[in-house]
This record gives sequence, structure tokens and C-alpha cells, in this order.
Amino acid sequence: MSNETVLLNIDDRGVARVTLNRPEIHNAFDDAIIARLTEIIGELDRDPNVRVLVLASNGRNFSAGADFNWMKRMAANSRDENFTDALGLAGLMSTLNGTTKPTVALIQGAAFGGAVGLAACCDIVIATEASRFALSEVRIGLTPATISPYVVRAIGERQARRYFQTGEAFDATQAQAFGLVHEVVSDDEALETRLDELLQTLRRNGPCAMQAAKDLVFAVSGKPVDRALIDETARRIADIRVSDEGQEGLSAFLEKRAPNWIEE
Repeated sequence: MSNETVLLNIDDRGVARVTLNRPEIHNAFDDAIIARLTEIIGELDRDPNVRVLVLASNGRNFSAGADFNWMKRMAANSRDENFTDALGLAGLMSTLNGTTKPTVALIQGAAFGGAVGLAACCDIVIATEASRFALSEVRIGLTPATISPYVVRAIGERQARRYFQTGEAFDATQAQAFGLVHEVVSDDEALETRLDELLQTLRRNGPCAMQAAKDLVFAVSGKPVDRALIDETARRIADIRVSDEGQEGLSAFLEKRAPNWIEE
């Protein structure tokens, strides 16, 4: 096992796997890991050879959230120092949420605190039946502040009002019902099998089209369906129809062949 706390592997399919690697402390993260994750995700977003980003972890648990020693250190710091530190985690969430590549989170075991935020920032979340989630910050007198915009969007205001205040754990089935998790599978082996199936699906789609589709969600979510939004959506489809990828995709469909982004 590597001594690195965050592992990165990019395979020949363009799948980048980012792995939390502190299983001995349940993949708890500190400011150094947050900075490293932010750096890696930013680099992957700029890499044209990367098609999909997978966020995973080694060991029994996805992540227990914040590292105890980091929290202890922050408790001794000033308000301004804590503000600066908090911006680091907020920046990681923003970077992960906003990356243009499709993102898939694989959740096993515990996903507590900030780890729920990581899941909420990914496009697709697959969890095992044994997974458990908790927004447990209130139990130590804190709040899930920096992850809250993404978690509330994922699970809704109604569930957030309960679980932000109680800190109760909820299982994978509940997480799926809330909207945090998309699919629940039996175990770690099934997690990898389902990932492979999903990657095959994603790799058959136009890379630019997937980026545009992701941005489309952000552009229309919560907006009134008025003239401005109608015109904006029409502009977007017109632009992509005449793009190189759009033209290739339409031609391939009409000619009953695979588009050029699919490597058979």
C-alpha cells in the first residue's frame, strides 16, 4: 500500500480514479488532503485526455469526515484563521461540483460529515447496502456549513432540516430515497462491476455533449421558464448542433455507424 494519502490513476480509457488512502483512520481528511484533492481535480478537469473522474477510497469506509487532529488544531486557532481554513474545504466542494467531466463516487461503509458533501458534489453516486451516512457536525457543536449548498440541493430542504439538526445516521436505502445516492448495490465487488458498466455507457457519449449537458443542468435549475430561459436553451442546442462533435454525432446516427469518439 502506498504511503500517499491521495492516489491517482488514469487508465488508457481516460478514466481517472482518485482514491482516498488513509484506511487506518477511515480516510478522514485534513487541510493537506483537501488541498491535494482540489489540486488533482483541477488538473484532471484541464486534461483533455480524461473522460471520467471516479472518486473512491481504500479500506472499509469511504470517509469518516474531518480528521480529529486537524479539528483539534483548528479549535486552537483564531476566527480569521478558521475562516481561511474553511475556505479550503469550500473550494474543494466548488471545484468538484463544477468540474466539467462526469464524476462518479463509490461509497462503501461510513460517509460522515464532509464526506457527504463529496458525494453530493458528484454527478453519480453508487453505494453498497452496508453504507451509512451522517451529517454529524452538530454532535460536536458545529454545523455542515461549507458543504450545505450541495447537500441541500441533493437531499432537499425538508430532509436537511432534520438531519442537519439531529446528526442521525441514515442508510443507503434512505440516502437513495433522499436523492443523495443514485444506486445501491450489494457489496464492494458489485460496486466495481456496476462502475464498469456505467463507464462503458459514459464512454459511448460525446465528451463535449456530456460537458454541455452538465452545464445545462446548472443553467436551468431553479430558473423561471420565461422568455430569457427559452431563448437560452434554444441557443444552446443550436450551438451544439453546428459544433464538430454535434455534426459528427448526427452524421454517425444517420449513417448507422459509430461516432469517432468511440474506440471499438
